[in-house]
Amino acid sequence: MQLAHAGRKASMQRPWHGNGPIGDADRARGEQVWDVIAPSALPMDQGWLVPHELSVDEIGALQQAWRRAALRALEAGFEVIELHSAHGYLGHEFLSPLSNRRSDGYGGDLQGRMRFTLELAELLRATWPADKPLFVRVSSVDGLQGGWTLDDTVVLARELKARGVDVIDCSSGGLAGSATAAGVKRGLGFQVPYAERVRREAVVQTMAVGLIVGAAQAEAILRAGQADLIAIGREALNDPNWPLHARTELEAGADYGGWPVQYGWWLDRRRRSLARG
Repeated sequence: MQLAHAGRKASMQRPWHGNGPIGDADRARGEQVWDVIAPSALPMDQGWLVPHELSVDEIGALQQAWRRAALRALEAGFEVIELHSAHGYLGHEFLSPLSNRRSDGYGGDLQGRMRFTLELAELLRATWPADKPLFVRVSSVDGLQGGWTLDDTVVLARELKARGVDVIDCSSGGLAGSATAAGVKRGLGFQVPYAERVRREAVVQTMAVGLIVGAAQAEAILRAGQADLIAIGREALNDPNWPLHARTELEAGADYGGWPVQYGWWLDRRRRSLARG
């Protein structure tokens, strides 16, 4: 279960309607604007809502909301929670110097800008059972001049590990524009080097994500020691059975025993029929 707050990226169009500020066409569908919050009163871009700058008391109240969300996730039976501090959402807005212009203890230098995420990690680790993993998703780089860097991510990862975080989920970008927009060259596995460096320099488990589309590609990343886990998102939209297909592709003699029985009984029958020629 991923726990997140949209921050100044709330009150926006649905992605399939344009990913921009709510406009007249959205209002005609009954979608109205609402107040947004952020570490600083800086809109994401021209034409976007100006967020309310959070007070210290409001920050504490929000952090308690995360704690309650973790307890609900536990009650619902989830085995892993992930604190989302990436893609221009609230946690990322505190981290990046481009969106955090505060002059109190939650802003300024790197330590101040990391404080919100580190406090949340401590709170969630104290709330979430010790035998269940806690992940944190980060945008490893902003991809924008003067923004958050991979060097910053390594420092943050070390601090998160010291607070009991088990895995750093290494994505990128999204501070401005759509959730995963980044000013970096995109290609297959383009974010894997982020996971590899964080894993090596922060000595923490990492998860690689981003244009990892095939089972062999994913397996090669793991075997090369570039990451400990692979995340798929859009590939799961393209093929909801991606993990099952990956097992069939990578394991010699793999059958369809792990599939829902309504599918697997026939697919395994077909497999045996094809094997007989």
